[in-house]
Amino acid sequence: MAAHSIKVVQKIPVSLEKAWDFFSNPANLQAITPGNMGFTVISKYHGDIMYAGQIIEYRVRPVMNIPLYWMTEITQVKDMQYFIDEQRFGPYSLWHHQHHFKAIPGGVEMTDIVHYKNPLGILGRLANTLFVKKKLDGIFEYRLQKVEELFGKWEAE
Repeated sequence: MAAHSIKVVQKIPVSLEKAWDFFSNPANLQAITPGNMGFTVISKYHGDIMYAGQIIEYRVRPVMNIPLYWMTEITQVKDMQYFIDEQRFGPYSLWHHQHHFKAIPGGVEMTDIVHYKNPLGILGRLANTLFVKKKLDGIFEYRLQKVEELFGKWEAE
């Protein structure tokens, strides 16, 4: 069975440096995640700058307020261009999340590409159809709105 994928592109009216500094800092994840997810970063960081091999641990409550432990690893970082996080332990059988940043006239174009797969075979596919994809789409929609609140609405074109 193929993995599911999501691609979200957002233009932000800030410098590449400001966008990178914000999004590459795990401490800022909670600010751009819906409150009903119960998202909390619980790991201790190892340095102030994101690096390949960095482990980030979370507690999330995505369904019926049931707490889940989630661990991701930052597997690749190219400063001011992209970073990739992959699940090491958590709710998915596959989670690969690319975060790309590109300077454009008037700001930054940020692109997220997520490939994910649910466990449990046909039950996981059914869960994706019934609520997982909707939940993930809702998280990214919330993030689009929060980023506009934090950095301003894209007006250039």
